[in-house]
Amino acid sequence: MHNGQYVFAHEPVRILCFEYLHGGNLESYLSDEEPCSPDWQTCYKIVKGLCEGLNYLHNGHIYHLDIKPTNILLDTNMMSKIGDFGISRIFPSTQTIKTRNLTKI
Repeated sequence: MHNGQYVFAHEPVRILCFEYLHGGNLESYLSDEEPCSPDWQTCYKIVKGLCEGLNYLHNGHIYHLDIKPTNILLDTNMMSKIGDFGISRIFPSTQTIKTRNLTKI
């Protein structure tokens, strides 16, 4: 129902709708022609959004598998959002292992 009227389709069609993020991706933001030196609050907001997004996905056993600056999108308020789920996978909890191993780079 739309505006009080019934709307019918002859055949079902599936579409994907995406939010347009005016800020582009993190790689473009950091490597812009002008020197970019975001303040601490902006960096915190970007990292916090990324961590919240990954936590939400991992709680649903969804693993992105391709986190990189081009897949971190920014809105006009510099809130980060995760994009490009092309190689992401869903793993049952029986196939995941929590680890505390860290690798120094």
